Amino acid sequence: MTLSGITWDAPDADHPARRAALASQTHVSTKDKAAWLALFTEDAHIEDPVGPSFLDPSGKGHQGTEAISAFWDGYIGLMSGFHAHTTDSFANGPSCANVTRLTTTLADGSQMTVDCILIYTVDEAGLLTSIRAHWEPDRAIATLKPSS
Repeated sequence: MTLSGITWDAPDADHPARRAALASQTHVSTKDKAAWLALFTEDAHIEDPVGPSFLDPSGKGHQGTEAISAFWDGYIGLMSGFHAHTTDSFANGPSCANVTRLTTTLADGSQMTVDCILIYTVDEAGLLTSIRAHWEPDRAIATLKPSS
């Protein structure tokens, strides 16, 4: 399956967390912040990446709508392009873990590839309670290609 900014080469059996993952990636790729924020519960939590990094020196993540909105503004909103290629997906319980390669284009045209495991968890209504992105910043930065 190919959607705007998304290539899905993984199992696609219907599951609430898998639906939320696809919606999240779609809204990021189309730069629709309002629709993306509407996917989350008020007290949702994002760790991207999990643990301390240049994006989150404390390693505590981004908790709640205001912090998640600020995460968009300081990271996602700065990207001029985004493509997610998911090659495997494991959905069970309230969660879905996806094996994904993200290719991001920055405002200056440079690109970076992030190989990651993305874990999406939803509540009973199908709203995201958390996104936990497992990736290594040093590996991603090593892929940085300046614009031509």
